Amino acid sequence: MRLGIVRGQVTLTPAVESFHGRTLKIVEPVTMENLRAKNGQGGGKALIAVDELGAAAGQMVAFTEGREAANPFWPAQVPVDAYLALIVDAVNVRQ
Repeated sequence: MRLGIVRGQVTLTPAVESFHGRTLKIVEPVTMENLRAKNGQGGGKALIAVDELGAAAGQMVAFTEGREAANPFWPAQVPVDAYLALIVDAVNVRQ
């Protein structure tokens, strides 16, 4: 699981049936350097993640990638590479 910042939303046309009722968010992973600096910057390469939490642009989230990202949809097979697992309230980093 990694931390990232929601930067926007993606709309699919035509819609993918397995994503019905879910949104796709653009997430920029946060580097440890930026996390320690608490500057609100990400620094990683952006990716697209399925969101069922309703995360807003600018919010910090935690996301899973790879095979684990499809686990919430089991037993259905959904084409998912990243999934928003939680919205972050606070982060405490030791210097």
